[in-house]
Amino acid sequence: MDEEYDVIVLGTGLKECILSGLLSVDGLKVLHMDRNDYYGGESTSLNLIQLWQKFRGNDKPPAHLGPSRDYNVDMVPKFIMANGILVRTLIHTDVTKYLSFKAVDGSYVFNKGKIHKVPATDVEALKSPLMDLFEKRRARSFFIYVQNYDENDPSTHQGLDLTRITSRELISKYGLDDNTVDFIGHAVALHRDDRYLNEPALDTVKRMKLYSESLPQGFARLSAVYGGTYMLNKPECKVEFDMEGKVCGVTSEGETAKCMKVVCDPSYLPNKVRKVGKVARAIAIMSHPIPNTNESHSVQLILPQKQLGRKSDMYVFCCSYSHNVAPKGKYIAFVSAEAETDNLEMELKPGIDLLGPIDELFFDSYDRFEPVNEPSLDNCFISTVLPPSFLPSFLLFMSCHFLSSNPIVA
Repeated sequence: MDEEYDVIVLGTGLKECILSGLLSVDGLKVLHMDRNDYYGGESTSLNLIQLWQKFRGNDKPPAHLGPSRDYNVDMVPKFIMANGILVRTLIHTDVTKYLSFKAVDGSYVFNKGKIHKVPATDVEALKSPLMDLFEKRRARSFFIYVQNYDENDPSTHQGLDLTRITSRELISKYGLDDNTVDFIGHAVALHRDDRYLNEPALDTVKRMKLYSESLPQGFARLSAVYGGTYMLNKPECKVEFDMEGKVCGVTSEGETAKCMKVVCDPSYLPNKVRKVGKVARAIAIMSHPIPNTNESHSVQLILPQKQLGRKSDMYVFCCSYSHNVAPKGKYIAFVSAEAETDNLEMELKPGIDLLGPIDELFFDSYDRFEPVNEPSLDNCFISTVLPPSFLPSFLLFMSCHFLSSNPIVA
C-alpha cells in the first residue's frame, strides 16, 4: 500500500459506499477499506447461517426454515422514495446496472388500535377511514398546496414564508384535526417525533415531496468499476495524522496508504464522535404476511408516537420471498424504534404484536453517533449512524440486490 490516494473510505456501510461510488465516478483515486470480510457494515445482508451465528451463537438453524442461501436478511431495511435526489444520483452514476427494482405493495399507519393503508391514489384517499369526508376535503387542499409548492417560485407560496412559519402554523391554516396532523407528520413526512411542529414548515413540505437514499453494494461495485480499490478484511485500520492534525493516511497490517482525506463510519474514529441515542430492533421470520395489510408481500407500517404513548415513532418493515430475501413462503419483518428504556423487548412489543405468529425472533440494538470534529481542520468526514426509520413513506425498497418504488399521490 505504498500508493497515494485522493480519498480513503473506511467502512462499507450505506453512506460510505454511496460516497465512494460518487467520488470514483468523478475521477478521484479512491481506496475503500473495511475491517470486516463482507460489504455493508451495520446495514449488511445476512444469510440464515450468518444470522444464526450473530444472534444465537451457532451455525445450525432449524431445517424447517429452509436453505440458508435463500435468505438475505437486511440488518437495516432499505426503503427509499422513488423521486428526487437519489434518482438523479442513480442516473449520474449509472448504478442501476447493478440493481433491480420492485414496487412496495403499500405503506400503512397504526391509528386508534388498527392498521390502515396510507392512501396512494385519489380513490384510496376517498375510501380511507383515517379521515371523515369533511376532513378529507380540508386535507386535499393542504396536499394540493404541498404538491404545487416550488421553493423557487413565489407564486406557489400563497404569501407564506415556510422558512419563518412553523409546521404547526402551516397545517393549522387548513383546519386539520390532531389525527390528520399525526398522519401527515408521521406517515407521510415521516418525522420520528413531534418536534417538527415547532420548526420551520419548509422541511416538512420537502419531506412530503422527496425521499431518501440507500444502496450499499451497488455503489460499492460502481466504485470498483470506476477505478476504486477495495480491501475487505483489513484489521486495525488506524487513521494517521500529520503535525497539523490533518489526516495523512491509514495504516493496516504494518502498511500505510497515504491520502488527503478520509471518509469513514463512526467506529473508525471513536474519539471524534458522540453518542446521540440507541436503536432497538427485532427481526422476525414468519410464514405469512403481516395481518391486515391486504396480504402484502412488502410493506412499511408506521406507529406514531402518540398512538403508543412514546416520545418517538416505531416502524415495522416487511419483505418476503418475492424479493429473493427468503425461501418460498417465508417473510422477514423488522420492528425498530429509538430506545427510550433499557427493556428493549418490552419497548418493541406493540410492533411485534402486529406481526401475528412468528417462526423465529431475534433482538438487537446499536448505538447512534454523530461527528463532533470540524472536517475543514482535520479532513475527516464521518458519517452518522442510520436512525430506526430509513426515511420517508411511499417508497422504494432494496434488500441489497432489490430496490422498489411506490409514488405518492395526494
